[in-house]
Amino acid sequence: MTERFWESKSLSEMSASEWESLCDGCGKCCLEKLEDADSGKVYFTRIACSLLDSDSCRCSDYSNRKQRVPECVVLTPASVGELNWLPKTCAYRRVAEGKPLPRWHHLISGSSESVHQARMSVQGRVISEEYVHPDEWEDQIIKWVS
Repeated sequence: MTERFWESKSLSEMSASEWESLCDGCGKCCLEKLEDADSGKVYFTRIACSLLDSDSCRCSDYSNRKQRVPECVVLTPASVGELNWLPKTCAYRRVAEGKPLPRWHHLISGSSESVHQARMSVQGRVISEEYVHPDEWEDQIIKWVS
């Protein structure tokens, strides 16, 4: 990969390996979200997809996620700009908006643990959707996701 490729390439110009490496591993996109029907505002819950490994904040079956969880949203260069719920900290969103990666991002820090150390990931702060009835999702809305 080209050093600091994210500064010289658009999302659509990235190779598959560059695209995958851009993910900061926060796990926020794997949280269930609720949308207010009147305002359109999206609220994150602390309820994680059943495939999310809450320790690593990575999908436990990434290559088959769409088959196993049909509602899984697969990010693409085209969809990133359309997904208003992507956290402001999301590396894909930041690159699409022309913003720099934060210092805790592994491509800057050199460590995949820095996202967790900076408390920017969902590590240890989520519960699997298997344990929460959909009628109780509103009780699980969180405020710490940006």
